[in-house]
Amino acid sequence: MIFDLFSVLWEAGTSLVGLLLVLMLLGAAVKVVPEYQRAVLFRLGRLVGGKGPGLILVIPVVDRVLRVDLRVVTLDVPVQEVITRDNVPIKVNAVVYFRVMDPSRSVVEVENYIMATSQLSQTTLRSVIGRSELDEVLSARDKINLELQQIIDERTDPWGIKVSAVEVKELELPEGMKRAMARQAEAERERRAKVIAAEGELQAAEKLSQAAEVMDRSPVTLQLRYLQTLREVASEKNSTTIFPLPIDLLRPFLKKAERPED
Repeated sequence: MIFDLFSVLWEAGTSLVGLLLVLMLLGAAVKVVPEYQRAVLFRLGRLVGGKGPGLILVIPVVDRVLRVDLRVVTLDVPVQEVITRDNVPIKVNAVVYFRVMDPSRSVVEVENYIMATSQLSQTTLRSVIGRSELDEVLSARDKINLELQQIIDERTDPWGIKVSAVEVKELELPEGMKRAMARQAEAERERRAKVIAAEGELQAAEKLSQAAEVMDRSPVTLQLRYLQTLREVASEKNSTTIFPLPIDLLRPFLKKAERPED
């Protein structure tokens, strides 16, 4: 009877161990891949391909699974010290937005695609800024961003990576260059102010010339202008009133004074 009880317990234990082994094998064989990831499957070292999202079945011990994130990666490019084409030392950094388009190639073609993209972005940033002048870096920022995006995207395409955008964030100039640019901007503003003042004087002279031509054709307008000026002076409640006297009234006296005495 004791032997039968031992046999029953042994069979129950064996069944339980077998059940646990089956559950462990199922747990190792069934993988859950989220929507934003893909599983790159290797079977005995050979690439099978990308799997997911959802439930996938693998062969324990035989298969190896590497997960790859498909979401957009925001990569901060460290500050780079660059000398522009016009020999101005500057410090510049940028940010790169990219995502994995082919999970298999991102695993097979490059060891660490994030590190590789970071290093490539740094060297490309130094190269593009180094062959540009300072004025171009300051004014044509969109052009430089587009050039950076095209170069990095072209070089990371064999890795299954798509670079969607590259933005130059900060640009640090030497203090001496900042002061020189401030003086240049001030001189430019003064030049514009002088040009605007000269254009105003030219327009005023043209209008005065047109007014003189009108008054020459109609002398009575000059008299009306005299009266208008007198009214404007009198409206200010001044103690002194200036009365404009036409020169024609004084012309006979001037001629008589110039006539030689008999």
